[in-house]
Amino acid sequence: MSSELLAPLDLAFWHLESAGHPMHLGALAFFGPRPGGGGADGVLDLLAERAAAIPRFRMRVRDVLVPVGGATWSTAKDFDVRRHVQDVCLTGDDFTGEVTAAAGELMERPLERGLPPWEMYLLRGPRDGGFAVLVKLHHALADGMRAIAIGAGIFDEIADARRTGTRRARPVPPRSWLAGPRMLADLAQSRIEELGRAIGVGASVVRASRLDPPWLPALTAAPSGTRRLGTAVLQLDDVQQVRRVAGGTANDVLLAVVAGALRRWMHERGERLPATGPRALVPVSRRRPGSPPGAGNKLSAYLVELPVAEPDPLARVASIRDAMDRNKAAGPTRGAGAVALLADQLPYVAHRFGAPLAGGAARILFDVLVTSVPLPRSTLSLGGCPLREIYPMAPLARGQSLAVAMSSYAGQVHMGLVADGKALPDLDRLARATREELAALRDVDGSAAARQGAAR
Repeated sequence: MSSELLAPLDLAFWHLESAGHPMHLGALAFFGPRPGGGGADGVLDLLAERAAAIPRFRMRVRDVLVPVGGATWSTAKDFDVRRHVQDVCLTGDDFTGEVTAAAGELMERPLERGLPPWEMYLLRGPRDGGFAVLVKLHHALADGMRAIAIGAGIFDEIADARRTGTRRARPVPPRSWLAGPRMLADLAQSRIEELGRAIGVGASVVRASRLDPPWLPALTAAPSGTRRLGTAVLQLDDVQQVRRVAGGTANDVLLAVVAGALRRWMHERGERLPATGPRALVPVSRRRPGSPPGAGNKLSAYLVELPVAEPDPLARVASIRDAMDRNKAAGPTRGAGAVALLADQLPYVAHRFGAPLAGGAARILFDVLVTSVPLPRSTLSLGGCPLREIYPMAPLARGQSLAVAMSSYAGQVHMGLVADGKALPDLDRLARATREELAALRDVDGSAAARQGAAR
């Protein structure tokens, strides 16, 4: 792979970035010591070796003359993996707290644009044992699902499978490179359908946009350029227990947990609960299994009102379940949440000059980003050290102060909360509220199940 044109949505993410508003996503992974002893020794070299073997990590963005305003992914001939993989030594006694704080500070720094847009940090404490790895990838390089597929190459299990596995060549039927009349007709029909969907999405965005004051000023504060990271661990069995009683999906329950946590957090802050909102943007991947590495971002999204004003936890789950059912019935390519699809219909030059202006429009459509990132179901390790926890991190939309990302691994749901450090200095309290909310939902559902059993 020597060069590849950036897809329109990738180009939009590239141009949305500014010095005080980075557009990278990330993950913070905690590893335990090797069985039999040993921790971070040799891990930095191993990270560098495996990262250097991932082809996408050698690609950087270069402007092109044609198409006007476009850019390509080009192989960096002077690629040096040591410029991307760095060692951070921490000295305090609270290793987890120090790692989380350091990760927040490292997420503040934009990636250097002349280099392949990614970084890895090995974070280790003063004692031999566990360690953490922070991965940063520019959103132009990958969406959440693609980021996992790319970054998973650092783990022992994935690296070993790629090194020893063989791919069966797929037969390619002969065809002419010249498009025939039927192909041209199909392309034209597809383009007309795409434009029709884009027009419908655009109309939905206009109808859904709000010009009223922000739902909560703390969530839509002016960006300070600072970042704070909060983490929470939820038990997947508890989530499934709630789902079995309340109905819906595990993701519906997790959205209700976020809504309830915001309610608790606002009460503790002394904030007044509004009658409606906030609105969450819930990304949906349009990536098909087996799509090629160069497929770019494949995203749409749903808009969901989080019922923060609803006092009944079970009613909050039901409200979100109904809203998500309506979204799914309409499909991910319709409705105001599918705003990412509009990027694919704009010319490249529009992204170059229009993205910085359009970036501030996010707050009139939604208040908070809530996303789920799928992980491999198998257990993972790095250099023989088992992966204990992994927290995904989503970028903040311009003019917004909170993004919530979740992933399931080893029977747990790991929540990574990324916030503007100045706007949400009490992010740890919000993270704790997610655990409290799930416990409350579990207790309420347990009581409801007991009542149903007594009624029988």
